[in-house]
Amino acid sequence: MRTRILVVDDELSMREFISILLEREGYEVLTAADAATALTRLAASDIDLVISDVQMPGLSGLELLARIKENKPDTAVLLITAFSTAEQAVEAMKLGAYDYLAKPFKVDEIKILVKNALEKRDLKRENRQLREKAGVCEGYGGIVGTSQRMKEVFNLLRKVAESQTTVLVSGESGTGKELAAKAIHEGSSRKNKPFVAVNCGAIPENLIESELFGHVKGAFTGAVGERAGLFEQASGGTVFLDEIGELPLAMQTRLLRVIQEREVRRVGGSATKKVDVRLLAASNRDLALQVKEGTFREDLYYRINVVQVVMPPLRERVEDIPLLVEHLVRKHCGSGGIVTSEALKCLMAYPFPGNVRELENIIERSLVLDRERITLDSLPAQVRGAIKRFDLHAAIELPDEGIDLEPALENLEKQYLVKALEKSGGSKTKAADLLGMSFRSYRYKLSKFGLAAEGE
Repeated sequence: MRTRILVVDDELSMREFISILLEREGYEVLTAADAATALTRLAASDIDLVISDVQMPGLSGLELLARIKENKPDTAVLLITAFSTAEQAVEAMKLGAYDYLAKPFKVDEIKILVKNALEKRDLKRENRQLREKAGVCEGYGGIVGTSQRMKEVFNLLRKVAESQTTVLVSGESGTGKELAAKAIHEGSSRKNKPFVAVNCGAIPENLIESELFGHVKGAFTGAVGERAGLFEQASGGTVFLDEIGELPLAMQTRLLRVIQEREVRRVGGSATKKVDVRLLAASNRDLALQVKEGTFREDLYYRINVVQVVMPPLRERVEDIPLLVEHLVRKHCGSGGIVTSEALKCLMAYPFPGNVRELENIIERSLVLDRERITLDSLPAQVRGAIKRFDLHAAIELPDEGIDLEPALENLEKQYLVKALEKSGGSKTKAADLLGMSFRSYRYKLSKFGLAAEGE
C-alpha cells in the first residue's frame, strides 16, 4: 500500500500545489479544506502523514495537531503557515509536530521534510514493536537476553536459587555477575532478608577483615566503637563477594574458616558469633589458574565453586544486542528514543570488550549527544570502525552437510588471537587492542585455549 498523506488547507491553490507535488513523488494524497473534514478523513482511513495549515476557519492547525496526537499518535504531522511566530512554532513542537514550516517554502524543502518525517514515524513504529516483543520475554532477574546461551544461564540461576548452595559466578567485567547474584537471592527463600554485596578489590587490604567481620572498640586506631561486619549485617540473607580473586591469601584463610564454621569473630575480639548467611562469589579472573599460580587457596576454591554460573561475554550472544539496546534506550529516555537500523548493525558488529556495561555507556552517551536518537554519527569512532573491520554479512561458505558451529567459532577465535599476536610482534597489549578487548580478557582467552606460553 502506498504511503498516504492528508493535506489540510483552506486555500484550494495550496492544496492542489502540494497534492500535485507529492503525487509526483509516488505518494497517495487526500485533501481537506478544514480541520473537521480532516478528522473525518483520519477516522475513515489510515493516514501516515498530515500536512496542515495553522490558520484555518473553525479548528486551528494546532488544535487539529492536538486531536491527532491524542487519537493517532503514530501519525506524523507537519505544520505550515503564512504567519509564522516563534511562540507558535514552540507550541507546535511541544504538541508533537515533526516540524513547522513558514510559507512560502521551496519544493525541495518540503520534499525532504516529508521524507524525514515518514522515516522517523517508521522508526518509532519499529522501536515500539521491538519494545512490545521485549516486554513479553526479555530475560530473568533484570538480566536481558533471549539467546540460547542466556536461556541456559537463566535455567541454572532458577535451579540454584531454590537451594542453599554456595555459587561462583564467573565471567568478564560487565557481563552482569552482580545481577546474576541478585537474581539468585531474589529467587531464594532469603529474598526478604538483606543482600549485601562487597567488591573485594575495592577495599584496602588493612580494612577488609574489619569490613567483613566487624571489630570491637579499640581494635585499631580509629576503631572508636564496636561495629558489626557485613556477614553479621546480612543475617538471614546473602553475602555477595565480588572479585573474590582479589582477596589477599591471609584473608582467604579467614574466609574459609567462616564458610566452614559458619561463625565470625570481630577484629580485636575473642568471642565468636554464629552467622546464618548464604555466600555467593564472583570473579572475572580464572580462579583455577590462580590456584595453580599459588595466589588463591585450593580449598577455598572448591568451597565456593560448588556450582559455577558462567556469564557469557556480549560478543558471544550478539543476537541479544537489539533487545538490550531497546531495553537500555527505554531505561534512559523512556519510550521516545529511536535507534536507526544502520546504528544497530554497527553495534552488532562491535566486539564490546566491556560487555553490557560498555553497551550501556555507549547508549547513554549517544542519546545525550543526538537528542534521544542513536545514529551512526552519534556512536563513538571505535564502534563505527567495527563495521568496517568485520562485516557480519560478508560472504561465508556453509557446506551442504552443515557444520558444528561451536567448535568452528572456537577455531576462528583461536586464529584471530594468534594472528593478532603475530601482527603485534608478540605484544599482548597491542594484540588485545587489535581485537578490541582488554589485556586481561586477551590473556584469559590465550589461557583458555591453551595458547599461553608456559608459566603465564
